[in-house]
Amino acid sequence: MKKILVVEDEPDIQELLGAYLRDTGYDVEIVGDGVAALDRFQGGTFDLILLDLMLPKIDGFGVCELIRRESDVPILMLTALDGEEEQLRGFGLDVDDYVTKPFSMPILLEKIRVILRRFDVVESDSRLHYRELVIDPDAREALLNGRPLELTAREFELLHTFAAAPGRVFTREMLLAKLWGYDFYGDERVVDSHIKNLRHKLGAGYIETVRGVGYRAGKTAR
Repeated sequence: MKKILVVEDEPDIQELLGAYLRDTGYDVEIVGDGVAALDRFQGGTFDLILLDLMLPKIDGFGVCELIRRESDVPILMLTALDGEEEQLRGFGLDVDDYVTKPFSMPILLEKIRVILRRFDVVESDSRLHYRELVIDPDAREALLNGRPLELTAREFELLHTFAAAPGRVFTREMLLAKLWGYDFYGDERVVDSHIKNLRHKLGAGYIETVRGVGYRAGKTAR
């Protein structure tokens, strides 16, 4: 039985989500604020977190950022804010998907099912294959043509980010939020410096510059 942590402060929505998720066969725990969410997360093991954005004490972004420092547990965010800025910020923190309030319960249940199925497949072999690269996030190791690459922690995270989403463009701001956190106040050109070093170790063709936007890994093999 999959276990879901529901983080939602509105009693009516708590009751609705708890009833539907349990009827669907999930084991559910419900908390009502960001601090309680972090305490419960530290005290248990969950297969998915259903996380409201507008929470007392610590908002959903803050909860997500703190959880992502130590876990890749799937996070599905509930939000009444459907603006592009909020969604980009969430995806920069590795939110797996969004559901906008008011939401359809069948759609929410399907999103949960798809995320859990995808995560089960990923967990069966966490190694990532991209062109001549094999990236093992558990071992923190990257191989190029079978030879280990000597990467710093930031370079490894950059490489994993790009290779996990070939063709997706990442702005400097998104990379800073994902790898350095939103409390980073330094020069955003630090991203350029790390990418320059990473390119030197990989060779040409792995990380492309999208002029005026950011960086990406190419979609297709060379």
